[in-house]
Amino acid sequence: MRIPLIGLLALILACSFEPGQAPDTTREEVMVDSHRYLASGGALRVALVKQPYHGGRNVAELSRNPDYLEEGGIAGALKAAGFHLKPTGTVALTEAEAGEYGEWHRMGLANGHLADLVAQNEREGYLTVGLLANCNALLGMLGGFQHSGSAGAPRTVGLVWIDAHGDFNTPETTLSGMLGGMPVAVSAGLALHRLRRESHLDPPLSTDHILMAAVRDTDPEEQELIEAHDLAMISTEALRERSEALHDQMRRLSESVDLIYVHVDMDVLDPREVQGHSLTVPGGPTSQELAAALTEIFAYPRVAGLGIASTPAYEDDPQELSRQAAYRLIRGALDGVMVR
Repeated sequence: MRIPLIGLLALILACSFEPGQAPDTTREEVMVDSHRYLASGGALRVALVKQPYHGGRNVAELSRNPDYLEEGGIAGALKAAGFHLKPTGTVALTEAEAGEYGEWHRMGLANGHLADLVAQNEREGYLTVGLLANCNALLGMLGGFQHSGSAGAPRTVGLVWIDAHGDFNTPETTLSGMLGGMPVAVSAGLALHRLRRESHLDPPLSTDHILMAAVRDTDPEEQELIEAHDLAMISTEALRERSEALHDQMRRLSESVDLIYVHVDMDVLDPREVQGHSLTVPGGPTSQELAAALTEIFAYPRVAGLGIASTPAYEDDPQELSRQAAYRLIRGALDGVMVR
């Protein structure tokens, strides 16, 4: 178990790279203010954003999951804890867009609106927390951070992907045919380029800037793609124990990108906390363990936002265990920002 010396950790993380390590000289480094999300009185500025579109076919187009997370009182709880909350944003298509053909196309349009909200939050000094229907919202979150700079040039974005699944399939490798099994590969430019561009993610994410954590269930050809692109991966145990392997990867990303987005699919957790999730995988961390890891991850100044995806809702969460787990993760991340 790591000793939780958060204050010391924050001082260490203020350095841009480790002694004896050269920084990435292939790009011009964009400086970030460690305290850019703090209001004048010291309160952390937070923006909750709901993305209800999920891209699924032959089912209701809007998920109730983001509403479920909001209705549990997360905004009020954060305000009571001293955080400064922007009014919750909600992604919606225009009337004309809602009449466009194809669920995946409309998903891309919705992600474009999500990207606009995320970019605006970042420019205004609010840390974005996405309440996401599912992992297809990844593209919009990344697109928003990519285009959040004031100068117009795309920012380089890194991804910490915390999910029981890799979601690195393409239409050629998928066994299920589900779009929800492809968003990381799509973000990296391996398939469905119109969807990615509609999500305002252009250019695609570099595979060198992806870290997968606690992924433990992949399809055979998906795993081949992961290995072919040499994606960085850390084990569930490394995440649970907040090991040096986790911090090595966070330092690597911090030296290589302008901003880092952290995405959590709730199926990564111990199945006992997400019993209503249809894709649980044994061996996941508890929400307490993951919240502690998020506190250390969010202490890194380049980490800019959190997404919580695929939370079991309403009748799928009768004891509200999943909603409370999601709130625990959000609070863990915000606690990390406060020690920068």
